[in-house]
Amino acid sequence: MQRRSLISKLQKLERTILQRSSTDSQVQQATRDAYTWVTEHTETWNDHWVEERRPSPYEPFPKLPYLRDIFEIFETERITWIEKSRDMMLSWACVAYLELNVMKVPQRTALFQTQTEKKAIQLVDYAKCLYRRQKPDLQAAFPVKKDIADQPALELHFANGSCIVGIPGGANQIRSYHPYAYLNDESSFQPDAGSCFNEALSAVKGKIIFNSSAGPGWFADARRDIIRSEEE
Repeated sequence: MQRRSLISKLQKLERTILQRSSTDSQVQQATRDAYTWVTEHTETWNDHWVEERRPSPYEPFPKLPYLRDIFEIFETERITWIEKSRDMMLSWACVAYLELNVMKVPQRTALFQTQTEKKAIQLVDYAKCLYRRQKPDLQAAFPVKKDIADQPALELHFANGSCIVGIPGGANQIRSYHPYAYLNDESSFQPDAGSCFNEALSAVKGKIIFNSSAGPGWFADARRDIIRSEEE
């Protein structure tokens, strides 16, 4: 009787190990790169889903070739400059790439900066949406520190000690952080973008991304290696 009980327990343990191994393998496959994760295992939201006659406000990233390319550029380059047009989902792509990194690697911070606190909250909300809309097994594999609804509007903390923090524009906003990664979004419309870049160079040890719609100013000049004198 004891032998049967022991065999039953061993068989149950074996099934649990196999199931866990299978789940771990599925998680690894789902998060092996940002393109796979965003196009197959999580969803964005679309404010214009009714006008565009979409079935739901939530959808995976479209499988567009340039998105795969941009994720590959993020992976290979320390500093990335993006001059975009609207509706390309590149702000979403920047958020997604950095979020996946901090979600998977403990004790990393990704800093998101844009013109205002309200817009910085929106970037963090992108990250929160991607986390919420991913599959339950992925949420279980990469848990948050506490329920997202109870986290600050400008922050997303993971149980592994990593976090995403949003800040408004201004070079002085960066100085108290030493993050793994830094995203400056809509750089053309931040008067201090050049000073922010200098601060990021000294504070950030990993990825630096400047992403913006086209516009005159420091970002446009930096993209084209234009140096202007103070008199211009």
